[in-house]
Amino acid sequence: MTSHRPYHHGDLRTALVRAAVAAIEEAGPAALTVRSVARRAGVTHTAAAYHFGDKAGLLTAIAVEGYMQLGDALDAARRDGTFLDVGVAYVEFAVDHRAYFAVMFRPELLHRDDDELLRARARTAELLYGTSSPTDADLVDGVAAWSIVHGLATLWLDGNVPSRLGSAPAAVARTVAARLHAPMP
Repeated sequence: MTSHRPYHHGDLRTALVRAAVAAIEEAGPAALTVRSVARRAGVTHTAAAYHFGDKAGLLTAIAVEGYMQLGDALDAARRDGTFLDVGVAYVEFAVDHRAYFAVMFRPELLHRDDDELLRARARTAELLYGTSSPTDADLVDGVAAWSIVHGLATLWLDGNVPSRLGSAPAAVARTVAARLHAPMP
């Protein structure tokens, strides 16, 4: 599918990432090819391959951008709110940026040792754990919280959250994530 506004000038790398994100939103990461993204952006396959090399390179660029956006959302939530707000921001990011979320946590699709990816993931981890050098307790608390919000986000995106909980992902996330501090029955 060729876009209605083919690339003509400017930042080709960004245009290709945008085209890939649109393709992932339509059909998921498995259906993505560098050739189809190039066609969508209105450039040759060679031009796209020059920037990313292969599909994993393109998906890695999307994951890096996704981690940076997620980090920004988590940082804003941490500055303006509570740890619970960070969890809510995580779920909101997943729902609002589904294509990025579909790629970010799929290491088999990425160049796992990419320096930009490692830096972006480390920044996000620091925001999730509250520190760049988490103690064992920080790590356990962070993984527990992350597991809940990541699981909830995945359930939401897959349509598996019971409708009785509500139709607003942020409100459902706030209710579910608050269970971390609820007394045990």
